[in-house]
Amino acid sequence: MFPAYAPDPNPQEGIWSLVKRTIGNLAAANLDQLATAAERSLKKVQYRPHLINGCLTGTGLTMET
Repeated sequence: MFPAYAPDPNPQEGIWSLVKRTIGNLAAANLDQLATAAERSLKKVQYRPHLINGCLTGTGLTMET
């Protein structure tokens, strides 16, 4: 049984939140179309480091460069 709340910092939740905002209203005809839209959204996030930093900041984690 899983706990109702997991207190561990999880920056990937922030990333998926950004992706869901992008494809939330997409009326995909099939799973391939949905997967392609998700991949495009993830690629856009990849090239916007300020978005990734924001997701890390929300968890209290930092990225070493």
